[in-house]
Amino acid sequence: MAEQATERMVVSAAPAACYEVVGDVERYPSWAADVKTVHVQERDDEGRPKLVTFRAAAFGRSTSYTLAYDYSAAPRVLAWRQIAGDLTSKLDGSYTFEPSGDGGTDISYTLDVELRVPLPGFIKRRAQSRIMHIALASLKSRVESTITT
Repeated sequence: MAEQATERMVVSAAPAACYEVVGDVERYPSWAADVKTVHVQERDDEGRPKLVTFRAAAFGRSTSYTLAYDYSAAPRVLAWRQIAGDLTSKLDGSYTFEPSGDGGTDISYTLDVELRVPLPGFIKRRAQSRIMHIALASLKSRVESTITT
């Protein structure tokens, strides 16, 4: 059964700056904890990554998964759905960027995960929470250290 969760964080940068960092998937290994390699397999007509394979650390081992990106609501939302994966059968999600009123951005990160290996619900929720928290904290750090509002 899939487990969907949403986590939010305010970042001290404009929504466009946050979207730019999230959309630059090829740089994830330099700042996103646990992401080891990124391979863009296909780009859309605007040159944005459309089909991307990731290798990441997960559950004490390495995992790979391929995501198809959806830019239909860009730059307010960057969404994706998993089309292949070894540990996960579903890893769909999105980032939503809303101005926070103080020049910053309220980022919502939604993730819908289904594992191929059955695990107790509390372990899945703990892992999902860790993934989301680390992703947002890493994103906040990256955006605030490299881009000014």
